[in-house]
Amino acid sequence: MTPSERRVTGALSAIYILRMLGLFLLLPVLALYVEHLPGSTPLLVGLAVGTYGLTQAVFGIPFGNASDRFGRKPVITAGLMLFAIGSVVAALAQTASGMVLGRALQGAGAVAAPIMALLADLLRPEQRSKGMAAIGISIGGAYLVSLPLGPVLAAGIGVPGIFWLIAALALVMVALLWWQVPTPVAARQVQAPAGQFRAALSDPHLLRLDFSILALHALMTGMFVILPPLLRDQLDLPLGQHLWLYLPTVVLSIVVMVPLIVYAERRARLKPVFVAMVALLGVAVLMLLGVGHVVWGVALALLTFLIAFNVLEATLPSMMSRLAPMAGRGTAMGLYSTSQFLGAFLGGAGAGWLRGHHGTEGVLWAGLALCAVWLLVSTGLRAPAHLQTRLIEVGRLSPDRARQLTDELMRIGGVAEAVVIPEEGVAYLRVDGRTFEATSVERFSAAPA
Repeated sequence: MTPSERRVTGALSAIYILRMLGLFLLLPVLALYVEHLPGSTPLLVGLAVGTYGLTQAVFGIPFGNASDRFGRKPVITAGLMLFAIGSVVAALAQTASGMVLGRALQGAGAVAAPIMALLADLLRPEQRSKGMAAIGISIGGAYLVSLPLGPVLAAGIGVPGIFWLIAALALVMVALLWWQVPTPVAARQVQAPAGQFRAALSDPHLLRLDFSILALHALMTGMFVILPPLLRDQLDLPLGQHLWLYLPTVVLSIVVMVPLIVYAERRARLKPVFVAMVALLGVAVLMLLGVGHVVWGVALALLTFLIAFNVLEATLPSMMSRLAPMAGRGTAMGLYSTSQFLGAFLGGAGAGWLRGHHGTEGVLWAGLALCAVWLLVSTGLRAPAHLQTRLIEVGRLSPDRARQLTDELMRIGGVAEAVVIPEEGVAYLRVDGRTFEATSVERFSAAPA
């Protein structure tokens, strides 16, 4: 990565992680806090914990669509402000229903899709997986840090104090967005064409990726519904020692993940690696079924699971950004983000229900069945083309001339997609570097209107 790409990746990763902290820091303490608020019921306790993810899913598509129409950074700013407002409402909540409202407002600031779209806009195609991997690694790190840190913060500043801290961080992230992240000219002015949402829902390859992220997060959430009780009840591993199982497996999985991603990108083998990782998830579930009664078996199964999870978490957004059309990338990312949060919701609820009725093995058999279905779905996925982006200064154009220029650019060998932005005087191309000749577009530079 260039220094600019590293700065962008770091800043956007920090913003992305903020919303995960809003979930992870509160996960071990929120239910106990809400139980003591006036008007609390078991249903309201569950809603206080889960509403955040539900509203993230509901508003993911609208925020992604809005980022295609109004620009990434204004929409991300609006989402962060809504997140901050929700945090303040939760901090001031005096009743259980007030807490549910605050959590719903937090989740309504669904900035995941615009952030991923902005990262894809600002990174070269061959660097996108690294950027997405950085976000994925940061999420894993936030999870490990937040679970033990949440109770410590709750004891020191109280649960309302955690909400105030999150609100303050949201405002810091707004400043970071505008000071450290450039505004991509092409992405800012691209208008989503009519029917873009319908197109994202009807594209079988995008839908396969949406199902993939749903299945991945359903498996991940389901895994952590059954794993802590399994360690505590069946392996007699106290809760305070769970970290020493999670930490080394996460670190080792990252060590293995990096060369796999580099291989997939440099050798244009994204699809084969993707399918192999889906199969590896199934292997991890089988290992838990076979050797999940001993610590070393659980550790090996968890390591296998996390290797596959980290690779898929990093490569899925990159594949989505490559298969989605440029003008509708935000809309496609919004549907993707919605699927991700729905997967987490369904995985948690489904694993809880199955564990109550069929035990841990029932959850694992359901996970294995999901892996089998996912493997069948993934084999029909089109391998994403190894494309590069090019920006050409064409001069200010009339709308008619812009449409004509788009047709001319699309007829050039190696050009897979072209978007001409007449008011900015630029053409934004996705090209196949193996067949595209840079000299073939020189005649369009500063084209007269």
